[in-house]
Amino acid sequence: MIQMLAAVLLLQSAELTPAQEMEAAHLMQEIRCVVCDGQSIADSDAALAQDMRLFVRTQIAAGAEPDSVRIALAQRYGDEVLMRPRLTRQTLPLYLAPLVLLLAGGVLIGLASRKR
Repeated sequence: MIQMLAAVLLLQSAELTPAQEMEAAHLMQEIRCVVCDGQSIADSDAALAQDMRLFVRTQIAAGAEPDSVRIALAQRYGDEVLMRPRLTRQTLPLYLAPLVLLLAGGVLIGLASRKR
């Protein structure tokens, strides 16, 4: 009960302008709920997602940039919390695999059409 009251008071103190509200809503769509499978924190009803939404709102209200909020959440929960992972050495295969598969498919189609 006390946590809920504190959250309500904190939300009231985190007054957002319409532009900040849009920015926070967009950011909440880009952050994955670590409890729910594949849902963003904007779509999740989990208590942790509610806490994460509150964190996003308070950071945006304080003037934080969306990238810094993403980085803070990724440091706390890991890169898995990002719907679009950052480009790092570990995530490079995620970004290169579609290009390699597309190129390989093009080469196979080219070779098959030459034989005919």
